[in-house]
This record gives sequence, structure tokens and C-alpha cells, in this order.
Amino acid sequence: MPVDTDVAILGGGPAGSAAAMFLIREGIKPVIVESKQFPRYHIGESMTGAQGKVVRDLGLESEMTRRKYPVKKGTKVLGPTGKTSWYVPVTERDANWELHPSYTWQVRRSDFDTMLLGEAVSRGAELIRAHATRPLLKKDGTVRGLEIRKKDGGVEEIHSRILVDASGQATFLANHHVTGPKYLGNYDKQIAFFSQVRGTVRDDGKSPETDPSNTIIFYKEKFHWAWFIPLDDDVVSVGVVSPAAYYLGKNESTKDFLARELRELNPAIQKYIPEMRFTDEVHVIPNWSFQVRRFTGNGYLCLGDAHRFIDPIFSFGMTVSMREAQFAAPRISDYLRGNPGKSDNPFAEYERFCETGIDIVEDMIDAFWEFPWGFAKLVHYDYKDLMTDVFAARLFEHQPSPAVNAFRKALKRTRTYNDDMYSVPLGSRFHPERAAIWEPNSPIQSTEEWLGPR
Repeated sequence: MPVDTDVAILGGGPAGSAAAMFLIREGIKPVIVESKQFPRYHIGESMTGAQGKVVRDLGLESEMTRRKYPVKKGTKVLGPTGKTSWYVPVTERDANWELHPSYTWQVRRSDFDTMLLGEAVSRGAELIRAHATRPLLKKDGTVRGLEIRKKDGGVEEIHSRILVDASGQATFLANHHVTGPKYLGNYDKQIAFFSQVRGTVRDDGKSPETDPSNTIIFYKEKFHWAWFIPLDDDVVSVGVVSPAAYYLGKNESTKDFLARELRELNPAIQKYIPEMRFTDEVHVIPNWSFQVRRFTGNGYLCLGDAHRFIDPIFSFGMTVSMREAQFAAPRISDYLRGNPGKSDNPFAEYERFCETGIDIVEDMIDAFWEFPWGFAKLVHYDYKDLMTDVFAARLFEHQPSPAVNAFRKALKRTRTYNDDMYSVPLGSRFHPERAAIWEPNSPIQSTEEWLGPR
């Protein structure tokens, strides 16, 4: 017998778990389908200020404190010589939109994600451990659920009125051609190498800028940088992102490459990592940068990385996923209660709303890579307060601000949204004339195929 539910959520990570909890607040108890056992390793440990607010909105601040996650007060970016830097504090806005200092957290994703999924289940979500094999469609293309294969090999169907794709970069619905096509972006030829180390040296904590739990980014040159994210009193997440061609030209093992880069990429790194004491294996992933068109429709919507991934440098990924989940829940509730929306797509307004916010991330990151020193001037002098809004991922409120307009002007970019909801300015990373990618038979399906034997 099929499982019947109003909402099925594919994926139990932060996007799926947050969506479940926000839906439960709306009186909707969803089914979560997750194939992996938690805890599981995952990258993306640094939260923005807006994500900290989402966690508080979920009533989890006391749990974050109990788990002793490092408190993040800001992000410091060190220039290529290691002698110059700029700093962005974590801030919040009150009901009058007044700016105040705030804080968020750094998290070990294996623990944090497990906590979120457990909270979702404890609040009423049903968890089914299974692998999704295909979406179920009506004759008119409306999504009506998904087929799953359980651990014992048995195949079942889940029938839903709404399917939420929170599958992350697996992009389940895009790969099954339910959404529009998926296109490569500007940052698809970078590779990330990352691990964890112990025995590091932290900043002295004499000011918010030197808090020992802050994120540190080490800049070398365009598309080449490293991160330092404290996970507890001893262990730090470290990683290097470099152009693929640069790595391949070094002819090194992934571990040797990461260790050498963490010594040589920026002169300031050795102050923080005097010796390389890895506590975990070195992980490697291609930095797929992509955008999915038409990521909502009749019977479905996609969250976060399931429809768009730009560049990880300022830790927007998990924040955008959880914020979209928060925005989606009331719209799903309205739809289930009989409000179909104003177009053929019941989630069209939600989709445009999400796109306008993520476009700000895209333009900000493009401006950072194209004009790093001018960008630093915006952060430090011209629009200091407004830039903290962007870094905090307040992308959907009081935007575009003069700061956003400033970096769009530098890019010679405007954003006007056409009937298809997408703003595609000249010079952006996304161009409709580029061939769609990510077909199931795409020539590159794995990290090993991308990197070759090492």
C-alpha cells in the first residue's frame, strides 16, 4: 500500500529538516525520505547571522548552547600578503530595522544535521529510510509523489500533494527532468580540498574581530583561497579551493596538495597552523556551480542546493536552504488550504522571491572576485552597515540596498525580471544560450572522474 501524505520531503539535511519543522508549525506533518544514516560527514560548517536567526526561530538556541558550538562573531578576510585584512561582524536587525551586534555559530555538520533531523522527528515528522528512485507524475506533468526503494530492496510509493526536493546537489527533480534545465555557472572549474586539523593557534579574543571562534578566509588570487573554521576548542575545519588546472599541474596526492597549500597559499596561514596535524581524511569535491530553471511547479518545489549553487566562499549555502524552507512553509500551507496562487504555477511568486535574493549572492561574489580591492572598500568604508546585511544573508529584506546597487554598478549589471521570472544580465554567470548540463549520462559523474587517478 502506498504512503499518503500532504507533503513529502526528499532529504533530511538542514533544508529538509527545517522545512519539516516549519511545516509542523503550520499544522502539517510531513514525511521525510532520507537514504543516509546520520551522523554523516558534510562540509559547510559556518553559519551566517540570518541562519542564526532561523535557528532561534526554530527554538533551538538553548540546544546550540548546550552543545557548546563555537560562537561566531564575524569573518575576517586576509589579503594575499597576509598583512592586510577586512572584517565583517555578525549583526542583526530589530523590528525597526536598527542594526545591532549579534552572533551565530560554527557547527560540526555531522552533529548539527543529526540534531536537526532528530528535532524534526520528535516534533511530528515521519522519517522513512529509503532511496528515492523516481518522481511520480500525473499525465499533465503534476508531481504526485515519489517511488522509493527501502533497505530490504522493497519498492513502495509515497503519494503527496506537494513534493519538496531538499536533495542538495543531487538535484533529484532536475535530474529527472521535472524542473527546467540545469546550467553550469562561473565557478564550475574549481576544486575544494578539505579536512580537519588540531593544534592550531587562535586569535587572542581581545576584540570581536579577533575572537578565537571567528571564520578566517585567506585570499591568494582570483578563485584561489583557503578557510579556517573552528569546530571546538581544539579542532578546526580547513580547506583550499583552487582552479582545477592548478591542482592538476602540481601532480600531487590530494593530501600532499592540501598540506602544501595550507603552508604556502598565504603567509598568514602558518601563524594559525604551525604544524599540519590532520584528524580526518582529506575530502575532495568539484565545485559544481549551477542553476536550475523552473524549480517550482504543480506539486513540487526545490530548496537550496537542489536548485542553485554559486560559490562557497562566504558560507551562504546552508543559510539559503534553511531560509527558503522557512519561506516555503506558509506558502505550502496556503496551497493545501485551497489558495492556488495567481498563475498556473502555485509557487511562482515564491520562486521569484527566492531568485531575487540569491541573485544578490551571485552579484556579490562576482564583484568580490572581479574587484577585490574595490569590494573591500565597500565593506570597510562606503557601505559598512549595509554590507553586513548581505554577509548576514539578509537577502530578502530591504533589498536591493545602495550597497547592492554599488557592486552591480561595478559589474555593469542590472536586474530586471521578465515573465519567465529570471534576470539574466549581460556578464552574469548564467546565460540561456549555454547548453543544458547534468543529464544522467553526463560525462563527469564523480570526483574521481574529474580529478583522474591520484
